[in-house]
Amino acid sequence: MWVVTIFEEDTHRIFEFETKEEALAIIETIENPAILTFTNLTLVA
Repeated sequence: MWVVTIFEEDTHRIFEFETKEEALAIIETIENPAILTFTNLTLVA
């Protein structure tokens, strides 16, 4: 699973994607700083 963390002022948002290409497509459309990471873990809300 690919995880994109987007930083916005005093907070952050986390999105998960199945493929690296999906994650990179989102990163290319935003202006805020972001981190792309890969994990074998599942995010639980």
